[in-house]
Amino acid sequence: MSGNLPVRIGRRGVLAGGLAAAASLPVYAQQTPGRNQRRSPLPPVVFVHGNGDTAAVWHTTIWRFESNAWPRNMLHAIDFTYPIARSDDSRPQPFRSSTTDQREELAAFVKKVLAVTRRQKVALVGSSRGGNAIRNYLSNGGGAEFTSHAVLCGATNHGVIVSDTEMKGSEFNGAAPFLRQLNNGPLETVPGVAFLTLRSDKLDKYAQPDGQFIGMPGKPTGISYDAPELKGAINVVLPGLDHREVAFDKLAFQRMYEFIAGRPAATLFIAPEREPVLNGKVTGIAEGGIYTNLPVQDVSVEIWEVDGRTGERKTLTPAHRRTTAADGVWGPFKGRQDAFYEFVIAIPGSPVTHIYRSPFLRSSDVIHLRPGRFGKDDQKAGAVVIMSRPRGYFGHGRDKFTLDGKVPPGVNEGVPGTSSARLLLPDGPVRTVLAVFNLEAIPVRTWPVKENRLVIAEFHN
Repeated sequence: MSGNLPVRIGRRGVLAGGLAAAASLPVYAQQTPGRNQRRSPLPPVVFVHGNGDTAAVWHTTIWRFESNAWPRNMLHAIDFTYPIARSDDSRPQPFRSSTTDQREELAAFVKKVLAVTRRQKVALVGSSRGGNAIRNYLSNGGGAEFTSHAVLCGATNHGVIVSDTEMKGSEFNGAAPFLRQLNNGPLETVPGVAFLTLRSDKLDKYAQPDGQFIGMPGKPTGISYDAPELKGAINVVLPGLDHREVAFDKLAFQRMYEFIAGRPAATLFIAPEREPVLNGKVTGIAEGGIYTNLPVQDVSVEIWEVDGRTGERKTLTPAHRRTTAADGVWGPFKGRQDAFYEFVIAIPGSPVTHIYRSPFLRSSDVIHLRPGRFGKDDQKAGAVVIMSRPRGYFGHGRDKFTLDGKVPPGVNEGVPGTSSARLLLPDGPVRTVLAVFNLEAIPVRTWPVKENRLVIAEFHN
């Protein structure tokens, strides 16, 4: 897709390939000030989530920026009101957004960030559909004037398919008007803005020659693994990472940080705070089962400290309890960086959702909460436990993942394609179930379905 030679980064963050390494040197030489030069002030960074997501997907990336001395008040993540795209960009659908909706919402958010930070330009970092919003803002919304850098991670820059018959009018169709307009020209970037794309080698589910992951197995998509690249950008390949990880993995952070700051990050690890303060909002489900990012009022939220081995509650009363107001805010809550927590969300019309989380190493105000949803056969079970990776997928052979000691059903072989797996358990006494992903383990308790309760083990990584 691109006229630029892609740079390949190995799992340890080492440049792979002499030509690729040599090709990247002039770029960073230009961006890195000499000894006698003053570095420009760090720009505020605006993180832009993808289709169906919330600002909460960025909290570990924000932690890594903070751990490298990026001021907390210079890191902002947008929550699009309606995060799910229309089937046809030109036709309204309830509780879904068009490319114009997202462009205007991003423009308003950037304007607010610039006013608060008193800076002239921002750096934009987008995951998946977030890349569409960023490119639309820069090309058609006047955003180039207010943007220094654009980092597009696993972005659907050339669509998930190129077709005159399938997905007609979709913003994810490379042959439809939206992407045709953005990609019309010798360059696919915008003058005055530095562009970086991050992509997988062959593991991005939305950059595949076959239509398996868009519901068309066996149908050629007309795109290949390099579809997220752009002519005119620095295009970096992160081998072994999946569609989400190219935005949220520490190796993705390494590349976006160096590109924006003009110098390497001092650390890829997260520096813990002793007493992190957590906050966020509760959002809900609209008609038709569509998640929105609208705040929900009158939601009961409880936080319980639990045993890190069994998931059992350590006290008789919650460490935090609040009923949300119109803004949906459930905090603030001062916790401990070594404690495991159970979040309980009770929203009328949804299952009472018990979300078990591994320790929070730092403070964050984008720990947004959503209720879970029962699946087709869940009501027949005694208990339902879901393990979830909002920032990546489960990859057979690449990752170690078990639920209650076994590989859970429903995770596809080959290209990592799902970020959650569920286990249906028979009726029985409440017990501990352990969710394991690589080096991380989260213990949960089996709350009964007959009490309208659903259990989620949610991993940070």
